[in-house]
Amino acid sequence: MSATRKPILISGAGLASLLFARSLLRSSIPFIIFERDQSISFRAQGYRLRLSLQGLDAIEEVLGPEGFPKFWDACGKTGGSKGFAAIDAITGEDVVDLPERKEPARSGPVSKEVLESRDGKTIGISRGAMRALFLEGSEAHVEWGHQVVGYELTPNGVKAVFKDGSKSEEGDMLVGGEGIYSKVAKQVSDGKIKTYDTGARGIHGQAPTTAFKGLGEGVWRVIDDTNPNGKTFVITNVRPDDMDDENIDFGWTMGGTPGVIQPPNNDFAIIGKPAADIAKSLTANWHPRLKPLFEEMREEDAAFWKITCSTPSGVPKWKNEPRVTVIGDAVHSMTPAGGIGANTAVRDSALLGRLLGKKGGWYDGVTAEYEKEMRIYGSEAVATSYGMATSQFGVLIDEKTSPTVG
Repeated sequence: MSATRKPILISGAGLASLLFARSLLRSSIPFIIFERDQSISFRAQGYRLRLSLQGLDAIEEVLGPEGFPKFWDACGKTGGSKGFAAIDAITGEDVVDLPERKEPARSGPVSKEVLESRDGKTIGISRGAMRALFLEGSEAHVEWGHQVVGYELTPNGVKAVFKDGSKSEEGDMLVGGEGIYSKVAKQVSDGKIKTYDTGARGIHGQAPTTAFKGLGEGVWRVIDDTNPNGKTFVITNVRPDDMDDENIDFGWTMGGTPGVIQPPNNDFAIIGKPAADIAKSLTANWHPRLKPLFEEMREEDAAFWKITCSTPSGVPKWKNEPRVTVIGDAVHSMTPAGGIGANTAVRDSALLGRLLGKKGGWYDGVTAEYEKEMRIYGSEAVATSYGMATSQFGVLIDEKTSPTVG
């Protein structure tokens, strides 16, 4: 790496940050990643992410011909002729025409073509596996146990400020990629970047592959609108290659309209049996085709999650800071509707990495150039995700009065 440049400082070791770091690594640009956790395995992040054509293209651009084949081999490839198929939770029957499958009018329907990204397959990988693959080669550049709470500009650079009051070495640039609670995002945008609590809640769960036999290969959405408190849905991806492997679990993601899923004491740090019990209660009257997903779930792995979304009207504009910018959920958090969030995050990584790579590191104007392009596709993605969530989850954000997180 170049010894004539100060490092690029990266806050957070999430997907966007780690892929961005890989781009810097390939361009021989020095960098340091600061992550609050003590190791990459500190938190379980096993639920699966669906990769779009644009997301895969961004990942391939960054990893290159030497790194992408390994990533591709680790991905699951789900076929089937139905694309995103819907199942009635009570009858267990396939639903052909589902109103909830519509995105906002300008985006068109959620069709098989939207789900397929390469080779006629739906491509997916667990968040944890993706994170580990992105980290490869950058391990020596991560400082674990360092939580960034802000930054301090210097005459010729920037320093990250940590929770204990200490500061990092001087860097050429700071990139905030620490998710929806990003302090870097709040500081650089002067509070303009906001993440709203939609009020909707969810549960992640896992069960042995044998529990999914009744579904068969495909990407499935299960819908239950019989609950008097609101709608419940489950999304899962049943992959053919792993269907008979007893050592592999498949995951599912449950969500509900506001008020349906309520963690005890509204504490999202609670995991295990409390989350599993609520999932089992909500699915008690579901069809036998579906019941094994919950009756055979690994109770210890169940976890609550909060459905949040950035400003629906678009990524806000703030006074540009040449030395500081933000990527991923820190700037455009999305609902799970459409599976758009991670795919947009890796586009940030590829874009910012490409710009820096062209000139071998930081240059005056790079953050403005990046933010101008990111705001366009980021705003479109948030609007699409929010529009789908409005119909699917019953969420509604008022940008003046709705509560925010962070």
